[in-house]
Amino acid sequence: MMNLLKYITSIALLLPAFSSLAQDAKPTEVQVTPYKTTFIANGKDEAVLVVKIIDKNGNYQPAANLPVVYKVVGDARIASINGNTGINKLRTSDSTWKTNLRGVTRIILKAGNNIEHIKFEAKAEGLLPGATEIHAVKPGKPHKVIAAVYTAKTTTDKILGADISFLPQLEAKGVKFSVDGVEKDAITILKEHGFNYIRLRIFNDPAQPKGYSPNAGFCDLEHTKQMAKRVKAAGLKLLLDFHYSDYWADPQQQYKPKAWEGKNFEELKTAVHDFTVDVMQQLKAQGTTPDMVQVGNEINHGMIWPDAHIGNLDTLAQLLYSGIKGVQQVSPQSIIMLHVALGGQELESQFFYDAMRDRNVPYDVIGLSYYPKWHGTLADLKNNLALLSKKYNKQIMVAEYTMLKREVNDLAFNVPNGKGIGSFIWEPLSTWEAIFEKDGKANDLIRVYPEIAKKYHITLLPGVMK
Repeated sequence: MMNLLKYITSIALLLPAFSSLAQDAKPTEVQVTPYKTTFIANGKDEAVLVVKIIDKNGNYQPAANLPVVYKVVGDARIASINGNTGINKLRTSDSTWKTNLRGVTRIILKAGNNIEHIKFEAKAEGLLPGATEIHAVKPGKPHKVIAAVYTAKTTTDKILGADISFLPQLEAKGVKFSVDGVEKDAITILKEHGFNYIRLRIFNDPAQPKGYSPNAGFCDLEHTKQMAKRVKAAGLKLLLDFHYSDYWADPQQQYKPKAWEGKNFEELKTAVHDFTVDVMQQLKAQGTTPDMVQVGNEINHGMIWPDAHIGNLDTLAQLLYSGIKGVQQVSPQSIIMLHVALGGQELESQFFYDAMRDRNVPYDVIGLSYYPKWHGTLADLKNNLALLSKKYNKQIMVAEYTMLKREVNDLAFNVPNGKGIGSFIWEPLSTWEAIFEKDGKANDLIRVYPEIAKKYHITLLPGVMK
């Protein structure tokens, strides 16, 4: 409960700062930010949700005053809203409440006793609803994947990275990239503006009918090999992101590859290991060995469901270790990252990394996704980076972000004791707060990055803007 009170207090302290935000825009959405999306199915565990109304640009609208219905589906109940249980609201049941939302509302959910997905939704008439899922689990006794103590590798790199896995698809559509009217390879433009690392995602079989890229197969091994050649030829380093799926893998979906369906657990471990080895060997054979590898993508709810769901922590640890062994077999020097989508969620981050520590999973770097809508405030991110780096004695980075470019990098490079190694912006060529327009022309946001590179003494590559 003390941790919950800390969150409630910290959120309340931030409220005055919101008054500087635009208050005359039209409300368009109810935003739900969960401070925990995994809790223990013991009838006692609790999760804090923060609800507010935003406009189409994501700006908080404190003047909006609208009736909102909150609903829980699954074995959990709303324990309180704004710290009380009966003021200015209609309580229709433990799972459905209605109250006027003005400012920021803090909701506490209390777990039931069943292992299941809990769905929470906040709806106001005329606005897009906000929602989140919470996975109720029973962790069980941990079993170590190895007996030996693992000493994490470290890197001296300061990383200013970008995930540009969409690039081949954009080029296939005819998009040409340019800066200041001069057409160049997108990778060259990024390099010239201070980027020194590229992240590429890889799916198992994205070309199959239910895959990420039916027929075309973008982000498969062959496309990844071609992109890796371009990255290394430009003198940049490479982070390889295994999704272990034919489709997007994230906290809401971790679909098992079609080729692995029906395999028993021992066969599944072998499949993960062998797929990892094959990819790594083919990249190594062409001289493009990844410098860093993610074993799984945003895996705070596990991966390769249902076998390695977060509710099956021992099997998750074993499948992670199968992938890690595959990387180590081919490239012992590659840095290994475990990546979760929990930028500002201290409690859930500790739940995940405690579970990996207790099972002795050998990895090197902690990676966090940070999108303010889902992962809290900059203060939440700052606190989580500091806490995790100290508690687990690991280097740490923001492995995905898009908004608040200067602010996020300031935090990523200023983790206590020098543990922060940098960041990767997600898909800056085309998505969300992109640094290129849809026609491929670089916009003013690209000029943020030479500033960051200079500020944090990132080694400038030949041809980089001074």
